[in-house]
Amino acid sequence: MSTVVLLTVTGLGLAALYFLVASGLSLIFGLMGVLNFAHGAFLTIGAYGTWWASENLPGAGSGGWGFALAVAFGVAVGTVVAALIELLLIRPLYERHIEQVLVTVGLSLALVALVRAIWGADPRPFPAPAWAEDTTSVLGASVPNDRFLLIGSAVVVLLAVLAFLRYTRFGLVIRAGVENRSMVTALGIDVRRAFTLVFALGGAFAALAGALGGVYLGSISPGQGTSLLIFAFIVVVIGGMSSITGAAVAAVLVGLVQQFANYYAASGVGDLSVVLLLAVVLLTRPGGLTARVA
Repeated sequence: MSTVVLLTVTGLGLAALYFLVASGLSLIFGLMGVLNFAHGAFLTIGAYGTWWASENLPGAGSGGWGFALAVAFGVAVGTVVAALIELLLIRPLYERHIEQVLVTVGLSLALVALVRAIWGADPRPFPAPAWAEDTTSVLGASVPNDRFLLIGSAVVVLLAVLAFLRYTRFGLVIRAGVENRSMVTALGIDVRRAFTLVFALGGAFAALAGALGGVYLGSISPGQGTSLLIFAFIVVVIGGMSSITGAAVAAVLVGLVQQFANYYAASGVGDLSVVLLLAVVLLTRPGGLTARVA
């Protein structure tokens, strides 16, 4: 029983990490139509920004609020980089999807290479607060506290995004701009500002995933964002390309399937199981789990 509990909570923690990455992808593609292959680089920037802050900012290296300050710094850096990329490179390329893919792929390679050139290619131990390294007993299983940190953060992000899109003025403008951008512009509303905000939010969520992923994995490396981005894309496709709630459901499925398959079968079988799950969904529901059945 304790093994099942531990695998379940660990799988949900991994699912939360996937969702934090996938939520930004889903938000950017669903609302802006941009398939952002540089999203993994935002995760890497957030992870290294948090690590750098914990080493260099006064008070950021200590536990508790110091760790929160380091994470806030990493998220802020990822947000600013995402906003600048949208303003300078993505905005001129709306409705030009091939050019978008080329630019974002090139950005991903360039940003990861830049991080590798500055800090090297070797993994670096990630500073985590002492309480995150402790465990909590749940039904006889000793569960690391960082799993609960990831799950709680993912739930907060999910609820915040849904509330933002439904109840705020910017959310209404974004949804209207997606449906009919020319009409919204004719009413005197600057949709471009709202789209920049969406891209910045996506960067913030990816940067947060990078910071918390460092706690979960214990270390960070330049290629970490790219590997997590692969599973985030799988989550987005399974959940539905433009559905935040679908991404949440798909992340839970992927995280649990991966954990249980790796434990009860063999290491590496979890990744294969996730690919098979993707294939089954594409064959039975090509639009994802949230797609309407005709």
